[in-house]
Amino acid sequence: MVQARYKQVVDRFAADIRAGRMPPGTRLPTHRRLAASEGLALMTASRVYAELGAMGLISGETGRGTFVRETALPRGHGLIDPQAYQHAAATDMVDLSFNYPSLPGQAELLRTSLREIASGGDLEALLRYQPHGGRPHERAAVARHLAASGLNAAGEQVLLVDGAQHGLAITVMALLQAGDVVAVDALSYPGFKLLADAHRLELVALPAAGQGPDPDALDALCKRRKVKAIYTMPTLHNPLGWVMSSSRRQDLVAVARRHGLLIIEDAAYAFLIEDAPAPLAAMAPEITVYVSGFSKSVATGLRVGYVVAPPASVAQLERAIRATTWNTPGLMTAIACGWLADGTVARLEAAKRQDARARQQVAARLLGKLKRVCHPASYFLWLPLGEEVRAEQVAMTLLRERISVSTAEPYATSAQVPHAIRLALGSVELPRLHSALGRVAEVIGEIDPYGE
Repeated sequence: MVQARYKQVVDRFAADIRAGRMPPGTRLPTHRRLAASEGLALMTASRVYAELGAMGLISGETGRGTFVRETALPRGHGLIDPQAYQHAAATDMVDLSFNYPSLPGQAELLRTSLREIASGGDLEALLRYQPHGGRPHERAAVARHLAASGLNAAGEQVLLVDGAQHGLAITVMALLQAGDVVAVDALSYPGFKLLADAHRLELVALPAAGQGPDPDALDALCKRRKVKAIYTMPTLHNPLGWVMSSSRRQDLVAVARRHGLLIIEDAAYAFLIEDAPAPLAAMAPEITVYVSGFSKSVATGLRVGYVVAPPASVAQLERAIRATTWNTPGLMTAIACGWLADGTVARLEAAKRQDARARQQVAARLLGKLKRVCHPASYFLWLPLGEEVRAEQVAMTLLRERISVSTAEPYATSAQVPHAIRLALGSVELPRLHSALGRVAEVIGEIDPYGE
């Protein structure tokens, strides 16, 4: 009979939530109060909430309570339907969830480059398979490009890949194994979370200490667990926008060397920061794999990325490239390296640094008194929400108005997911960005009119 009663409570709550009688954001009674009101044992009341949570109808939050979820918002992505996520640029959706920054005139650059490739050079070479890591002169071109940011590496250490995500994927495939423990920030890049899940890595969240992960916490973790690697974004962290200081980088390297860790350095947004401290790969080249690409700095459709690896790891990474894509398409690589050689990449990076700063200034004006966590030169910002504001409610309200934003869920690597919104600023024209950010501020204000 107890089993039947508890199931009846589950079914009643589920029906009320799905029918809208308990709207998203509704705070539910404590486990103890539910037990008392329904005549259940405390353990049985906890089981009611566990089943409702497994159904995706409620979420429990440490220190805040249990709340009804926004059921119209798909689980796992924390924002919008994956198809809408991919096609937002081709619809009436204002996409503030994903960055694909582009500047006027880039299409003409591509047209010119294609004409130049067509009129000269060995076109037949582009029709054949390329070496797995890229042709030697192209690897050398990327190495020269990286030297400007303080990373001096031989061309033989550079591997060309199909974008930075592919670079992360081959690093995981080649250098880690299922069950390995990888230290990450408590808020981190969702693409690495996906890789970790696919390859059965265990991610352990590190707390932040100022502008970066806490080296002491990493040291303590390594003493408790057999940690294999640390994944980090020292220059323009996504989503929090920090730039790790030189001393913090040195401390992190010291811990990694002491415990024999592999460092995976994600530098996808590093081009936006001028005069940044030296990359971790420059400080500890023997244990660091450096991953970046041209998707953000040039164009997302130009799927050319690169990995800089210790010489001892190059052969393993080349095998992973062979197992996945065999090689980067010759035409794409030729375009990217041509733009490196003639200064186009440098000019685009400079223009996008200016563009990102202008967009942050727009955000600062329009978001007003809302708390913002960001870097003034980044293409994204983080909005922590007040105690009474539900991130899912904000995201769903905006989505109904054709504005897509991210909640913290895709970025969280710990059990406790903060209520926050991540806004990508680089994917829409400035006039549409202006109106969309204004509406974001209004929606948050309408939900929490007394919030700071």
